[in-house]
Amino acid sequence: MRNLEEANVENVAFMIDTIKNKLRMASGAAMQATNFSLEKYEDLRDVYEIVAGKDKFSISEVEAIVSELGQLREK
Repeated sequence: MRNLEEANVENVAFMIDTIKNKLRMASGAAMQATNFSLEKYEDLRDVYEIVAGKDKFSISEVEAIVSELGQLREK
């Protein structure tokens, strides 16, 4: 199990990769870990924990998660 207590670039990359894989995101290449600030680490971790805790997602759930990730991205 990975320790996600520390906000660092490696943990952000791990969480983004896990989210992309679990959601089977076709546009996953557009979502890079470098687009996310460590200032929003806890919010990203909340999204990660929701995604990591589920096996299946409805279309509306995927849309909501992607929307939330969009809000967390640096503009």
